[in-house]
Amino acid sequence: MKGRGGVLRSDAATSMVTFSAPVEFGGEPGLWTPECLLLAAVAGCFLSTFAAIAAFSKYAFDSLEVVVHGGIQKADGGWRFTAIEVQATLTVAAVADGERAIAFLAKAEAACLVSRSLSSKVTMIPVVQKVSAGHTTTPS
Repeated sequence: MKGRGGVLRSDAATSMVTFSAPVEFGGEPGLWTPECLLLAAVAGCFLSTFAAIAAFSKYAFDSLEVVVHGGIQKADGGWRFTAIEVQATLTVAAVADGERAIAFLAKAEAACLVSRSLSSKVTMIPVVQKVSAGHTTTPS
C-alpha cells in the first residue's frame, strides 16, 4: 500500500488487516488506524481474559459486550493516549450474583496483558444486567 498505511500479516491469523493513518493525519477514510487497533487489542484482551477466568471458575454468563474509548493529548513532543476506558456490560441469569460478576470483571481488568502493558491509565466501567425474557444463560 502506498502513502500512510499498509497491510498487517501474522503467522497466527489467516486474514490480513489493511490500515491507514487517521484521516486527520492524511490517511485514507474507512480503514483501521493504529489507534483503533490498539483499542481493539484492549477490548479483545479484556474479553478473552474474562472468558478464561469465567471458564476456569465454572461461572456461567450469557454475554459480555466490551466497548473501549481512548483519550489522546499532545504531550512531551507528541500525541499519546492519556486515558482508556473499558465499558464492560456483562449479562447474567440473575443480577443477585452481581458481586461475583463484578469480582470476575475486576480480575479480568487486572490480568489483561495488553492493558497492563500500556503506560496510559486504563479504567473499567462495569455493568451487570439480567438476561431479558426469552434468552437462556449458557456456560462459557
